[in-house]
Amino acid sequence: MKIAFIVRSTINHVKGGDSMQVNNTAIALRKLNVEVDIKLSTDKIDYGKYDLLHLFNLIRPADHLLHISKSKVPYVVSSIYLDYSQFDHHGRVGVLKLFFGLLGKNNAEFVKNNFRFLLNQDKLASKEYLLGHKRAVKKILSNARLILPNSESEFLRIKKDYSFSKEYVVIPNGINTDIFKNIPKIDRIDNQVICVGQIYGLKNQHRLIEATKGLGVKLVIIGKSPPNHIYYNNYCRKIAGSNVQFFDFMPQEKLLMHYAQSKVHALPSWFETTGLSSLEAGVMGCNLVVGHGGDTMDYFKNHASFCDVIDNKSIQDAIEIQLNKPTNFEFREVILENYTWDHTAKKTLLAYKKALNVD
Repeated sequence: MKIAFIVRSTINHVKGGDSMQVNNTAIALRKLNVEVDIKLSTDKIDYGKYDLLHLFNLIRPADHLLHISKSKVPYVVSSIYLDYSQFDHHGRVGVLKLFFGLLGKNNAEFVKNNFRFLLNQDKLASKEYLLGHKRAVKKILSNARLILPNSESEFLRIKKDYSFSKEYVVIPNGINTDIFKNIPKIDRIDNQVICVGQIYGLKNQHRLIEATKGLGVKLVIIGKSPPNHIYYNNYCRKIAGSNVQFFDFMPQEKLLMHYAQSKVHALPSWFETTGLSSLEAGVMGCNLVVGHGGDTMDYFKNHASFCDVIDNKSIQDAIEIQLNKPTNFEFREVILENYTWDHTAKKTLLAYKKALNVD
């Protein structure tokens, strides 16, 4: 079986959760003797070489319209269906809050995508997208053999927003057991809190910084800002006290020691389809604090403290609860059994066979 992954053109230099999902799923599928080529949305593709196209990121439909129009090859979609509306309405400030609040979900995404095209931060793969965001999403959904959300709640969101009722298979995200299987032998610092993720408003690091003031903890923030969010990174550094230490993006191999020596990983995001860094931290023995937004409940259930992301006191209380709990090795075993990229690849291969109607 030969598969073409079609991904956003910026995936290699603006790294996010989808970068991890794409690359790790490809590696794990190759172990199962599936041939996988990763193609940027702007690449010219010889479609005839492939049995199936696998599209990533439903909220960037401009990346895929050209390919589904030119190709007669069937396709599946890893939706990674983020919803920025709560952040746009309540997390932003000033003119942007008013602007995005008035636009509504689909129009807001349409404006954001076109803004990236105009600034040459991304390339418009298909001009058909200019006819409308919602129209483009519905076209991609309507012709897909299968939708592959990362959780049941993600699918329910797609179903609600686009009146979608066709077939889907839940493909959970995971961790890399080649890197994260064993916890390094290092003393855990009982008052150290870590946060790993892109530094921008959706991840809510500024409230995490505010919430940890007065807790007597060391806060370690690791990540890089997307191109249009440098101002937010600067703001976080400006309000941070001497207890906060910042590191730029680092490879997972280097994250190991930081996870292993921290008591709590806190990611009070407005929205996560998974929260990959929370999974990584969990398998390294960190206790977890996560936001309510998105699909975190599907993954973390009773293994984390959930916080109200707009309430500093709620974030602070959640951190205190996890600081005072024993290290949660029980969730580590849940992750190793259910949330690994090898597990992801096996479920993905079954979905491919279902889409192609082969054994």
